[in-house]
Amino acid sequence: MKSRIAFYTFGCRLNQAETAIIQQTFEQQQYQVVDYRNSADVVVVNTCTVTENGDADTRKLVNKINRINPDAKIALIGCQAQVQREKLFELPGVQWVVGNAHKMELEKIFENGGIDTPQLITPPISKESFTIPVAGIDKQHTRANLKIQDGCDFFCSFCEIPYARGRARSRQFDDLILEAGTLAKAGHHELVITGINVGTYRNQDKYVVDILSALEDINGLWRVRISSIEPTTIPVEILSKMQNSKQLCRYLHIPLQSGSDFILEKMKRNYTVLEFSAFLSEAVRMVKGICLGTDVIVGFPGETNDRFMETYQLLLQLPLAYLHVFSYSDRDHARSSKYSGKVSPDMIRERSQRLRELSVRKRRFFMESFIGKTEMVLFEQKKNGLWSGLTDNYIRVKVKSELNLENQLLPVRIEKVEHQSVAGMLV
Repeated sequence: MKSRIAFYTFGCRLNQAETAIIQQTFEQQQYQVVDYRNSADVVVVNTCTVTENGDADTRKLVNKINRINPDAKIALIGCQAQVQREKLFELPGVQWVVGNAHKMELEKIFENGGIDTPQLITPPISKESFTIPVAGIDKQHTRANLKIQDGCDFFCSFCEIPYARGRARSRQFDDLILEAGTLAKAGHHELVITGINVGTYRNQDKYVVDILSALEDINGLWRVRISSIEPTTIPVEILSKMQNSKQLCRYLHIPLQSGSDFILEKMKRNYTVLEFSAFLSEAVRMVKGICLGTDVIVGFPGETNDRFMETYQLLLQLPLAYLHVFSYSDRDHARSSKYSGKVSPDMIRERSQRLRELSVRKRRFFMESFIGKTEMVLFEQKKNGLWSGLTDNYIRVKVKSELNLENQLLPVRIEKVEHQSVAGMLV
């Protein structure tokens, strides 16, 4: 009898996509997938190492698994496994540490080595293009993630992703289009294009715009959403395609990281505040109703109060709908860990809170601009008596209905803002 296996994912959307794929490989081999709290024989944890919080979260989860299920064997895979392999292998209950090069082959690793054999597998990561053997059908979510790319060549000074994920490489074009068709047939009417640096995609002389064009021909695929995309990699055709397409969502998440040119240069970001601002202005001009989000790092070395205020004032003025705020932390492989001018943890917390409050206000302002308008909503689930779904421009909408709205795309008139979502009525 096959083992009972559980999965837990930390970090980015790409990690979520990969966990869904790995889970499918185990289900195909008749493993029983259970919740990690439910007497699992094996718990697979897909780790994140972007910040020190991600590192700490892994340790906390390992301790929790050992406490509630001491007989479970733990597999730590992914980014943190790649760069902190020895530390993780010493944690209690950890049987496998598998880096990014071979984590997609986890089922074969278990079968070949047996679940009683401890294994540390973190070889260097190939730069070659890749394929994915199974479709990442996500039974827990209406939307599915479509991995098109992995790795990064940018080496921003605060980031160790190139060390954890390897250099930039792209998925074979025909392979990803094949998966997209399979996901649509399985009922995933919205796909989110994911990767570490999706704008750098290139395979067989195909670019990210070619992916968007090919996806338009897939039956049952109503929406395509681009996940986070670096500002220096956005093709000029994206906005015109977004303007005219019924499928491509009016949504871009573009990391800024800092509103100070001095800090951007130290981060090795290769764009200026003026260039970033100009693109956002053009996006708002061309694509009516577009939702623009960003990432910002608080407390990068050298961020004085004046430089933080440059960031705050810029974010206040830019046509952004929300901010993802990250507290800077030193990473072992990142150059910034050796920089002077460190910011105190108390100051980072204070500045982060100010930006999160700004994000709440900007999100509300964006949602209020749609009151009285009718938008198409792809409904996901019913909770506390209300159906919840998203517009293409990333507004969370809740409605009352006795009908089953799951996975349906329906028009809703937006009536009022309630916290971080809006209330509406089916039209």
